[in-house]
Amino acid sequence: MSARLDDFIKNNREQFDDLEPADELWQRIERGLPRPAYTERFKKKTFSFGFVLRVAATVILVMAIAFTGYLKFSSRVDLAAINPEFAQQQAHYASLVETKRSELKAVTKADPQLYKEFDTEFTRMDSVYKRLRNQLPASPDREKVLRAMIQNLQIQTQVLNQQLNMVEQYNNMKSTQKNEIKNI
Repeated sequence: MSARLDDFIKNNREQFDDLEPADELWQRIERGLPRPAYTERFKKKTFSFGFVLRVAATVILVMAIAFTGYLKFSSRVDLAAINPEFAQQQAHYASLVETKRSELKAVTKADPQLYKEFDTEFTRMDSVYKRLRNQLPASPDREKVLRAMIQNLQIQTQVLNQQLNMVEQYNNMKSTQKNEIKNI
């Protein structure tokens, strides 16, 4: 019987297709249907590709900063554990170098080119100090490296003192010349 029904539908297909509902009917039916709440929420929470990229970039940046901080702080060595006396000397000379450097910067404000020349020399010495500090955690003889760091800081202090003396002499010479010119 189902074969007969199939044959009947195939033979009379045109007669079934002549009565189609209007498009308005489907629109009214759709308006009348309740909308599920989850489709509204889903439509509101779609993310653009740009937003996803910004979030991913932020996550990567935060992870990189955290990893860099971890590496930096995990490689620190307690200098007092190596030799308390050397650690104290290192702290003293490091603060002395910073003080002298700020004095030099203040004194040479009037002559930035002079400060730039002095700073170039200081940067070279400071790079040696930083290299020693980076070698300290992996060094088998940490006390020797610490002594070299202290010696480098002492040399930096001496050079900064010489630079300060040179600036003072230069300023004295300038003021002397100005006074002589005024007296003439």
